[in-house]
Amino acid sequence: IDAANIDLKGFTQAFYDFVGGDLETVKHTIATLAATPTCHLEVTTLIIPGKNDSEDEITAAAQWLASLDPTIPYHITRFFPCHRLQDRPATPVATVRHLADVARRYLSRVYTGNC
Repeated sequence: IDAANIDLKGFTQAFYDFVGGDLETVKHTIATLAATPTCHLEVTTLIIPGKNDSEDEITAAAQWLASLDPTIPYHITRFFPCHRLQDRPATPVATVRHLADVARRYLSRVYTGNC
């Protein structure tokens, strides 16, 4: 694999239970790709209001990513209601920008999306 963009949907197993998946498996995949010198890795988190939008959760995710490589590009993106999550509002742009600033405390390449 030359490049990968992995969705880190949240940084708690409770969130992965909600969306269906396993945090440790995703972390293992990210760590494996981060340690592969021939693979360009980027990570994305879609911020869903009331689900994975806490400063503590983004801090934990960013600290963990930085422990692998503080230059991993990290995308913090805005959620819009659709499909099975129409009961939530779109993520406020200010929340996305704030959480990106939180992640920048640990990572040098943090980007916002869908703003």
